[in-house]
Amino acid sequence: MFSGLCQQGAWTCLDEFNRIDVEVLSVIAQQLLTIRTGLQAHMETFNFFGYDIVLKQDFGCHVTMNPGYAGRTELPDNLKVMFRPVAMMIPDYRLIAEIMLFAEGFGEAKILSQKMVQLYKLSSEQLSQQDHYDFGMRAVKSVLVMAGTLKRANVGMAEDAVLIRAMRDANVPKFLKDDLPLFAAII
Repeated sequence: MFSGLCQQGAWTCLDEFNRIDVEVLSVIAQQLLTIRTGLQAHMETFNFFGYDIVLKQDFGCHVTMNPGYAGRTELPDNLKVMFRPVAMMIPDYRLIAEIMLFAEGFGEAKILSQKMVQLYKLSSEQLSQQDHYDFGMRAVKSVLVMAGTLKRANVGMAEDAVLIRAMRDANVPKFLKDDLPLFAAII
């Protein structure tokens, strides 16, 4: 993979990089160090583990990591020094929902985004804690896309009713029987 990326001058982003086994990370560290050495020397070709290949200076390798979760490993120091750390913050769900609702054609996106985020906040606090319950960004995005599809299919329907229907359709099938009345009350 790295050989091809080097020859094309492509960028790659390796998601959840710290889920890779330490043994594999060791091999990756050796490969990236070889590439980095070639890039720093501004070489046009270099020997990549027995093969002379082209090295385009545009090559870039980025990784994402979610530290602190089960099954994640710490990066070895020789690999850690090859990347510049950048910390991410919790996204503004309301703003993201507002923008996506506008993009889906909702005129009342500002008000609806506030209501949607409040519903998800209350649901995550008041419903039972289940592994399959998801009130994160993926769930918000899927509901918003579903709401846009419903809006286009039901042109005359009120926007708040469309969003409520999308939230129900996306969430109710996942909930346990005891959580259904709570979710209905929150809506």
